[in-house]
Amino acid sequence: MLTLIKGANVYAPEKLGKKDVLLAGGKIERIDDNIDIASGSVNIDIINGDTMTVIPGIIDQHVHIIGGGGENGFSSRTPEVTLSNITRWGITTVVGVLGTDATSRHMESLLAKAMGLNEEGLSTYIYTGSYEIPLVTLTGSVRRDIMLIDKIVGVGEVAISDHRSSAPSIDDIEYIAAEARVAGILSRKAGVTHIHLGPGKTGFKMINEIVERSDIPIFHFRPTHVNRNTVLLDEAMDFAKRGGMIDITASSNPNRKSDGFSPAQAVKYLIDNGTPVENITLSSDGNGSLPAFDKDGNIIGLVAASLSSMYYQLKSMVYDENIPLEMALKVMTSNPADGLKLYGKGYVAEGMDADITILDRDFGIKYVFANGRRMVDDGKIVVKGTFEEF
Repeated sequence: MLTLIKGANVYAPEKLGKKDVLLAGGKIERIDDNIDIASGSVNIDIINGDTMTVIPGIIDQHVHIIGGGGENGFSSRTPEVTLSNITRWGITTVVGVLGTDATSRHMESLLAKAMGLNEEGLSTYIYTGSYEIPLVTLTGSVRRDIMLIDKIVGVGEVAISDHRSSAPSIDDIEYIAAEARVAGILSRKAGVTHIHLGPGKTGFKMINEIVERSDIPIFHFRPTHVNRNTVLLDEAMDFAKRGGMIDITASSNPNRKSDGFSPAQAVKYLIDNGTPVENITLSSDGNGSLPAFDKDGNIIGLVAASLSSMYYQLKSMVYDENIPLEMALKVMTSNPADGLKLYGKGYVAEGMDADITILDRDFGIKYVFANGRRMVDDGKIVVKGTFEEF
């Protein structure tokens, strides 16, 4: 079936104005001022988009799709994600990661979950590796994992500057990044090293030293959680101005005492201080655990990160921080697509995958299409995962 969206405001993420958008065969077939298809000539579903806005499907590049955490015992292991709890928030592509626990969680399970979500209609990718060193991989090698397994786009999240990390050395991180880069070159993938930055004392020091002393380009390092506090955010800003890409975490723990910004405020702060918006991404940390610790390292609170944070931070960027929609969209659509070489993703353009979200006049999620399949219809979830109850 063809789907024709008539007269919607289209952001690609650049503002295109009022356009008709035709979806066919899982792709965006055509975008034009007026697309006229004779009634009855084909099986076509027409959506009146007059009061609506078409945006690219959101890409969440850091999701614990099989759950994560466990910082407060086995009962605190967070659950797996479900299909509808992804698509309901306008997300059409996710990148899965392991978390703190790579003992009771496994790379095999991560890959299997990604393949399952793929079968249910979502676009999925994963990182190989783990918090700790030596890394947990599928084949025993970061290079082989990235080169030989289609869904693997890089390595991560490897933890540094965090009391939960395995205290890797600078040589450890440099070797991992070098292996990932070469694997990416050989397989036409991003080959990035996705680094968990904790609240520890060293911050960006290790990454900066590697960039200065090695031949590994700065853009191969992808630090995340950089909005933990203002000191770390300022370090991230300097890193991005030198050509690096930085990732803001959209979820937060209300039990944590923070001297930083909200995620939307962090993006605004970076842009206002001259950080290229193309070097900023935002991800949810979805279904990961967000523990809060006291000064002695004792846990005082634990919540699970929510994928809904992507939608709410997009709304906050636009309505609270007055960031233009086309700029706000980049940090969660075109930037992660380009940065991770997710071909066909991140844009509303002819020939791209039909991953689009349609917002109503009040910025509510009206429709979601993933690879041309309608997942949310008139604000209601119409496709659920295999074992979800309707």
